[in-house]
Amino acid sequence: MSKKRIVVLSGAGISAESGIQTFRDADGLWEGHDVMEVASPQGFQKNPELVLDFYNLRRAQLDTVEPNAAHKALAELEDQYEVIIITQNVDDLHERGGSTNIIHLHGELMKMRSTGNPSLLYEYKDTIKLGDLCEEGHQLRPHIVWFGEDVPMIAKALEVIKKADVVIIVGTSMQVYPAAGLIDYAPSEIPKYFIDPRPSVQATDFVNLHIFPQKATTGIRRVVDKLMKA
Repeated sequence: MSKKRIVVLSGAGISAESGIQTFRDADGLWEGHDVMEVASPQGFQKNPELVLDFYNLRRAQLDTVEPNAAHKALAELEDQYEVIIITQNVDDLHERGGSTNIIHLHGELMKMRSTGNPSLLYEYKDTIKLGDLCEEGHQLRPHIVWFGEDVPMIAKALEVIKKADVVIIVGTSMQVYPAAGLIDYAPSEIPKYFIDPRPSVQATDFVNLHIFPQKATTGIRRVVDKLMKA
């Protein structure tokens, strides 16, 4: 008998408890920068050194943080379920927390790719500098989906969530598309758990939606305990 499938949609809120700052501060800036300066093809074309330095710092920060109790609790579910995590986060904390099946919608900070051939992927070392080239002679860039770029993993994510038996949404406002639209493709009758200290949805917005207005570490623990007893 095959295991039931749990699909987790995760966002910045789960990583925030590990010390990774959320994508945008209240003033719309990201680490003091307008997001379009450091997270768009236009920004990279205008000032590639600024963009590379920005991600080099993000990459260095990743080495200073650890997965938290929420990441580790989600990994526990693999004992009883098939668990697929669809994350908007570019960090590797789900992997380090023990989860084995992760779809990164917005790319991965641990990887870099060729600007001329996106299929050429490499491990992100300590830094990327202007003049660092792929084997075909193109500049390297972070393997991040910037504003205005296609989200290549969205098709795979759609196929996964259509076959979910349970959905857990954690640390995301469900306001950023196309990720926010994924929930609409989940089977309507299955249980859905929404964990966020300031929920952006109401229980009546979806069939069988259960809201936990708590931070990720607290809410995930409660949901995982519930599902492990099922």
